[in-house]
Amino acid sequence: MLCPECRAALSGAVPCRVRPVPEPRGLPVVHAAARYEDEVRAVLLAHKERGALALSAPLGAALAGAVRAGLRETGAGLRGTGAVARCVLLVPVPSARAAVRARGHDPARRIALAAAGELRRMGTPARVLGVLRQRRTVADQSGLTSRQRLDNLAGALEVAGAGGRLLTGGRVVLVDDLMTTGASLTEAARAVRAVLEESAVYGGVAWEGRAQRIAGATAETGVRTARSAAEVVDRTRAVGGKGCVNGAGHRIRAAVVAASPESFPTNRN
Repeated sequence: MLCPECRAALSGAVPCRVRPVPEPRGLPVVHAAARYEDEVRAVLLAHKERGALALSAPLGAALAGAVRAGLRETGAGLRGTGAVARCVLLVPVPSARAAVRARGHDPARRIALAAAGELRRMGTPARVLGVLRQRRTVADQSGLTSRQRLDNLAGALEVAGAGGRLLTGGRVVLVDDLMTTGASLTEAARAVRAVLEESAVYGGVAWEGRAQRIAGATAETGVRTARSAAEVVDRTRAVGGKGCVNGAGHRIRAAVVAASPESFPTNRN
């Protein structure tokens, strides 16, 4: 399906961290597999706009490499780290409904599914959570400046239904096929953080209340000392905080197949 030149351009480079210029506030750490130019641009456009769906396999493999680069940076979620690997939750940035109807598929979701399969083959537990949806119509992004794109997308995404509970079950990695200004990933991160922080607040209150009841009961019966009761509270808070890990902004990661050449470190002054 891919010529040697296209395959080399897509997967020949080592995935690395990328930063758009200017970098939007709230953008998570992003890793990309390749520069969006020449052969890579042609492959992405063929998959997205011309229905070359078989390209989702090599694109997914490239995305999986970018995901693993981000996880490797944190030392979590990979086989052989010495810790129990947590499931990697790939959350694709959704396309507009009109675009999905026109194309006949959602490119980012299709590539994410291929990437999840590739990650599992490499020993990293992974699944796709399509929990993000557009809550309002947005204007066409083409021709907009970086600032205009951020304004256009502000508040446009939300986590649907019980998605917030699902997001606490692993390491969240936002995924997309392409990053140019970073506006889409910034908005996706905002929506995910909002539900994770809400889950952390209410989950923490519930667990802390339970801990206090346990501590009170043990104090009345004299079975435990005040010190041991305090330890119960501390342990219960820690368990309740499991869902808070992804709520911290720096813990949400993002990965894309390609990013604008200017966002790569070697292109910076």
